[in-house]
Amino acid sequence: MTRPLLVVDAANVIGSVPDGWWRDRAGAATRLRNSLVGVGEHGLDGFAPGPLDIVLVVEGKARHVQSVPGVRVVSATASGDDAIVDVVRNEAENRPCAVVTADRELRRRVTDLGATVLGPRSVHRPS
Repeated sequence: MTRPLLVVDAANVIGSVPDGWWRDRAGAATRLRNSLVGVGEHGLDGFAPGPLDIVLVVEGKARHVQSVPGVRVVSATASGDDAIVDVVRNEAENRPCAVVTADRELRRRVTDLGATVLGPRSVHRPS
C-alpha cells in the first residue's frame, strides 16, 4: 500500500509564528523538520493516519537543512512554491496528498493538481 504524502511549505509554516525564527532560519527549519518525524509516524488529524511520507520544502537560508529518517528535505533552487508544485505533480499520483501552507496562490496551484491543503497550525502549534 502506498503511503499518503504530506508536503510542508517550511517558510510559510515557520513564518506563521513570530517566535524569532528570522534570527536563525536554518535552526527554525531544523526544529520543524524534527517535529515532523512524529507526524510521519502517527499521522495527522484531518488528513490521514500514519505512517506518512513527509517532504519538507526549504529555501533561502534554510536550504542546507538535511533529510532525516522520516522526513525528506527538498531544497528549492529557486521558488519554494514551484518546488512544492513539482513534488505534488511528480509524487502524488494515486495516493492521498496534502500540502501544508497558508499561501493563497500556492493553495490554488496544488488543489488544481488534486492535493488537499491544510493550514500551518496543523503541524506547527505555537507554544
